[in-house]
Amino acid sequence: MWVRYAASFDMPLFKKRYSNSLMNKTTKKLYALALGALSLNAFGQTAKPAYDWLHLPQIVQPIFRTDTLNILQFGAKPDGITLNTESINKAIETCSAKGGGVVLVPQGVWNTGPIILKSNVNLHLSRAAILQFTADKSQYHLVRGNFEGERAIRNQSPLSATDAENIAITGEGIIDGHGEAWRPVKHDKLTEPEWQKLIKSGGVLSEDQKTWYPSANYLKAERAPGAARLAAGKSLEDYAGIKDYLRPALLVFAGCKKVLLEGTTFQNSPGWCLHTLMCENLTFREVRVRNESYAQNGDGMDIESCSNVLVENSTLDCGDDGICIKSGKDAQGRARAMPTKNVIIRNNVVYYAHGGFVIGSEMSGGAHDIFVSDCSFMGTDNGLRFKTVRGRGGIVENIFIKNIAMRNILSNAILFDMYYFAKVPTAGGKVEIPAVDEGTPRFRNIYIDNVTCDGANKAMMIRGLPEMAIENINLKDVSISAKNGADIIDAKNITFNNVSLLCQQTKPLYNIENSQDVSLSNIKSLNQPQKFLNIGGERTKNISIKNASPVLKADDIEFSLGANKAILSISK
Repeated sequence: MWVRYAASFDMPLFKKRYSNSLMNKTTKKLYALALGALSLNAFGQTAKPAYDWLHLPQIVQPIFRTDTLNILQFGAKPDGITLNTESINKAIETCSAKGGGVVLVPQGVWNTGPIILKSNVNLHLSRAAILQFTADKSQYHLVRGNFEGERAIRNQSPLSATDAENIAITGEGIIDGHGEAWRPVKHDKLTEPEWQKLIKSGGVLSEDQKTWYPSANYLKAERAPGAARLAAGKSLEDYAGIKDYLRPALLVFAGCKKVLLEGTTFQNSPGWCLHTLMCENLTFREVRVRNESYAQNGDGMDIESCSNVLVENSTLDCGDDGICIKSGKDAQGRARAMPTKNVIIRNNVVYYAHGGFVIGSEMSGGAHDIFVSDCSFMGTDNGLRFKTVRGRGGIVENIFIKNIAMRNILSNAILFDMYYFAKVPTAGGKVEIPAVDEGTPRFRNIYIDNVTCDGANKAMMIRGLPEMAIENINLKDVSISAKNGADIIDAKNITFNNVSLLCQQTKPLYNIENSQDVSLSNIKSLNQPQKFLNIGGERTKNISIKNASPVLKADDIEFSLGANKAILSISK
């Protein structure tokens, strides 16, 4: 009730009523609780979220006619040898032209080149069907596309759709991108017999003999920064010499509406696996993504500048990030100005990946109103991973996360980092604080509730920029066992409530640097820490601790890097 009541006011009126001296303390408290539930900063500095847990976004599903065309009718052969590109695309074009329906891929191994999905078509793979994309790279034309948030030249994706509406890929069959023909591989990612077999297959080695490349042209292009970018005045033919380097995503749907991916296994992608760009009303249901752990850029799902998205009951095992939210990179992403928004992610499992649920680093168009719940991450590098860097710009806000289970996380269970692939200032050194501009990113209004992690290298890292603190991060009912504790650096309005840590290295358990308004309530160390808390930095202020366990003593706390002891308050 109070959430709706507060939301009914415009902010100027709310400020007036809140500051009214006649309002009693109980009413003020209820107003404040309503503000928190709406994810508002004090006095309306941030717009309220469009949705809450009780009123989630509604995602429109595609609907198809039952008319079915079998690709066998168009001359396709399931012998694993015949190239069926023309037959499959003809079936799709015919189905779409007739008003839509189902294109059936029955049992068999179907060798094919690129397939383009058309409006009102459901490409359905039977459980025993394998759609095998060819390793013959000449079948994939160079196209103007998008790579890591910027316009770029790529090879045509094995599966693509542009500005289509009411489309789907369904069924329990397997789609294989033949990624081993495209990707470089590092020596330390393979066993010695696997490495020797790869070398004998062809390709070239780097000068240090540590990386295998599909061709000399690939290696040459990798040494030229920005080789894939779409340069003014250049034609597609100008990129022919580095064609091998321009690896496609297995699936790219761009500018599409009412999209469904359901039940299918997508595996062995040349680059990213499933890339949806500027799509609306998008559903991933019971999808399986399988990439080798060493698959370079082998992301599972990259959901970029999309709105009204549902990801549920899916399983991912990836070479890079698992479920990833993006919205363009740097100036191009800001100019596009299309945030990823109104997203529900629930009941998913991520095995190997660089991150289980990820936002960034290409998030320059922003992201907001994202709801993540009831997910498990097993053996990922990071669990919850938020990443950006100076120059990106963009605002990530109104992110709601609950009921997350993790095990054997190789790095950080929870990570917020604004220094992605950037030099981090040395602790204790004087930091030159840049001016805030359009390239300054922002993370704010993020709520994390009921997280359990059994094993991580580090429990938490929350690291903002000196000129732009990570703001309003709220953790409640969190339990993590890890080697190392928690860092809170260049952050503001950080709230922990009922957070329990069991850490091997506890000197200190919590490290707070150059942060303001940090409230730690009901925090527990499940073993005796060597040092409970370090507070450092001249810019640190207003740190409060309430009901810590074990009870804090004077020698449990140290101050460093110019921090003033008066900034800390402790209560029971």
